Amino acid sequence: MRNRTIGNDTVGRVEVGAIGLGLMTFDQTGSQPREQLLHTVKAALGAGVTLFDTADAYGPGEEKGAGAQGENERLIASLLDELGVRDEVFLATKGGHTRTDGGGWDSDSSDAHLKEAVDASLQRLGVEQLSLWQHHRPDPNVSWEATVQTLSDIAKSGKVRMIGLSNVDPEQIRAAHAVLGDMLVSVQNQFSPKFRTSLPEIDVCTELGLAFLPWSPLGGLGDAKELAEKHPAFAEIADARGVSAQQIALAWELAQSPIVIPIPGAKRPQSIHDSAAAADIDLTADEIAALDRD
Repeated sequence: MRNRTIGNDTVGRVEVGAIGLGLMTFDQTGSQPREQLLHTVKAALGAGVTLFDTADAYGPGEEKGAGAQGENERLIASLLDELGVRDEVFLATKGGHTRTDGGGWDSDSSDAHLKEAVDASLQRLGVEQLSLWQHHRPDPNVSWEATVQTLSDIAKSGKVRMIGLSNVDPEQIRAAHAVLGDMLVSVQNQFSPKFRTSLPEIDVCTELGLAFLPWSPLGGLGDAKELAEKHPAFAEIADARGVSAQQIALAWELAQSPIVIPIPGAKRPQSIHDSAAAADIDLTADEIAALDRD
């Protein structure tokens, strides 16, 4: 697979596969037996996928409520250890988003919580330093200035190699970059055929040299009927090329800027194989223009 870069001369540059793997939906319920998840991780690495993205708030099921906090981190750490592939993966995680009883979600960007979240992720992932730790989302109860100051403290602690942001706007990116400098290496926002309002963030990341990691990058494709009705250009170009519409969506996102690294979710080997193949698709200027208009 073709590679893209996370980092810079100060914190180091890491080459990762141009397509990453989002782990939010990884769990060990009856529909996802452990053996299947092991095969999915092996398939991802075999296809050149090396950026794996988790978060301390990811975990299965409403019934666990706040108890789901950290489950995804524990799961992926155990899978990587069982396969003996820790050194093959650039593992990113996040903090600042919390789970509540009843399966809900909340935010906590207090200084104490974010610093405790870093320590907890270190323990759950079994590492001495987090490769990429991302602030999950702005907290309406904490000023962005205060949040960035906490991120600066975390950056200076040595507990994280690189820092990223998620669910932020251009002004928040610039404000954080002004304080964090080269420690800030990435932004993770939603971007897909259906959700395109993060184009300004992609522009800012391109300007500042930050990686942009689209989450839910296949949003809006749906089933064949929905795809044909809402995004016909994706369906038509996929049909003409003999590939999946999902591959065309990821190739279109990669074409937005060389700093874009989509992180589609996958729970089966065939799904990540399909996504990984998108990195080898070179869309023409006419195809990109048609997809931009779609």
